[in-house]
Amino acid sequence: MSSAEHVARMQTEEIARAASPSGVAQPSTRRRVIAVVASLTASLTIFRLELLKRLVGAGHEVIAFAPEQDPRIAQALAEIGVRFVRIPMVRTGLNPLQDIRTFWSLRRHFKRLKPDMVLPYTMKPIIYAGIAARTLGIRERCFLVTGLGHIFSETGGRPFKALAIRHLCVRLYRLAFRGARVVFVYNDADAEDIRRYHMLPDALTPTMVPGSGVDLEHFAFARRARGGPVFLMIARLLRDKGVVEYVEAARIVRRTFPDARFQLLGHFDSNPTAISRQEIKAWVGEGILEYLGTTDDVRPYLAACNVFVLPSYYREGIPRSILEALAVGRPVITTDLPGCRDTVQPGVNGMTVKPLDVAALADAMAAFARDPDLAERMGRRSRELAESRFDVHMVNRILFAGMGLTD
Repeated sequence: MSSAEHVARMQTEEIARAASPSGVAQPSTRRRVIAVVASLTASLTIFRLELLKRLVGAGHEVIAFAPEQDPRIAQALAEIGVRFVRIPMVRTGLNPLQDIRTFWSLRRHFKRLKPDMVLPYTMKPIIYAGIAARTLGIRERCFLVTGLGHIFSETGGRPFKALAIRHLCVRLYRLAFRGARVVFVYNDADAEDIRRYHMLPDALTPTMVPGSGVDLEHFAFARRARGGPVFLMIARLLRDKGVVEYVEAARIVRRTFPDARFQLLGHFDSNPTAISRQEIKAWVGEGILEYLGTTDDVRPYLAACNVFVLPSYYREGIPRSILEALAVGRPVITTDLPGCRDTVQPGVNGMTVKPLDVAALADAMAAFARDPDLAERMGRRSRELAESRFDVHMVNRILFAGMGLTD
């Protein structure tokens, strides 16, 4: 057993003991019907595929709920034995009528399908699936907080409206979490805010899990051919993800290193902070940015870059895009904010900068352009970090222990 596996085994045993009233680890072998609820259908296969496989492999009946009807994803889920149910849900924004519709839809499905356990992740599924399950007396409610969201971010201050929305979200989280079996969080900042706003009763504390994890075989280490510096950012095209700062820093770096290339991969979004197609077109026309569109497989793009960049000031959990970059063996430049900073040991496998600090971001990228060997040295350390902390199988063992399940 490797040292990383030993640490993960100790973590799972500690979680199981803490979850047991007697203080003795008592995972259950009983077959369950488990409802997994997502706000984005694609996330079921991108982020949760290995977990879903493990649940089915352990003998449980798994039903996945999400808003978009995507035949490819439904087929992929069916192939591993997971049933897909479409639900009405608007992923972003607060619309009381639409959100009430989401709640009642989930409640009707839960009443009909009678799940023994619910596992929702991201804000709206947590709130509405959690409350629906509670009203039906479903006792095994497990919550995966992948990030509390931008409404809890302090970056740039908060107007009255945002503070009011935060207050409402806190009240809804409290309703959803009451009587929960376990609440998983990705980073210390989210755990602290959950305690700070008293979202959980004193008897229950958040359980840390290191992100969604990454499949280290699928995302194998890739050595990049020599050449000019290539920087890559993969993200939803939102301002909060730092897209504008990435472009502005690229302009600065190009003045000294004209052969440096700056690539952006990601899909357009309906979020109010979304980057427009016109902005992307203008940056591409200026010659600063290479927009790569979208893809179902990011591995070739990660393999072709020198450095991965995510200057996000969004309230991240632990960004999956960074975990994939670590696994492939790429150094990371990201912000010194919750979630992002958990993936970087500054000066070892990358660099962190203050959010919204274009000059610092440009300096960090210039350091890699100046020293071609730096990316390779730090990239190897990134792979080591992925192996020791973010292996998806270690992550899933922690989840199983917290949920009281056995393989």
